[in-house]
Amino acid sequence: MNPVLTERFLAQSSWLSCLTDAQAAGVRQALTFRSFVAGETVCARATPSAHWLGVVDGMLKLENLSEGGKGSTFASVPSGAWFGEGSVLKGEMRPYEVVALRDSVVAFLPRAAFLRMLEESHPFALWLIAQLNARLGHYVALVQNFRLGDTTAQVAYSLSELFNPALYPNTERRITISQEELGRLSGVSRQVANRALQELQEQGVIRLSYGSIEIVDLSALQAIARDS
Repeated sequence: MNPVLTERFLAQSSWLSCLTDAQAAGVRQALTFRSFVAGETVCARATPSAHWLGVVDGMLKLENLSEGGKGSTFASVPSGAWFGEGSVLKGEMRPYEVVALRDSVVAFLPRAAFLRMLEESHPFALWLIAQLNARLGHYVALVQNFRLGDTTAQVAYSLSELFNPALYPNTERRITISQEELGRLSGVSRQVANRALQELQEQGVIRLSYGSIEIVDLSALQAIARDS
């Protein structure tokens, strides 16, 4: 693992500033890193939630498959973000599959080290409460949007939430994600996602390229997600 990339990633992790120098050094020693190619499983469903995970580079998706093989993606995790704290706290079997959407590097912090931070660092505990509250707010808004918004609003919400400042503070404005994956994340078909994206492009809030989406006006995108 490139030490420069590691330090850059940790410097972007806001929770690290909650720790003392000694605690931060312990975290660095406990961390391990692995690379995954696009489509590779990072963590299988129904396996122990033994690590808190961070996306150093790339993008992951959290999904489940029905017995008939139909996939349901309920979150995409861009680079710079940490996730899975709920499952780690509960010590439960992981309730979803974690898959690399594109070639990715993932940080693994053992559960024991995570719980030690929670026990020894009051600032980290407060940060974690805020993180869990932000995640709860995201899913409440997601349900409301999917029930009350039109399909363009659903796609706009799924896109704009990749820039949620509490959950995904370091997302680049050009996102490498297929329209099929965005449709699955938005709860709509690829064809419906394509129409919504074309509409958003006509409104000047995004710019479409092959395999990627550039956010031109994030505030306008968030307004469409919120107000439609």
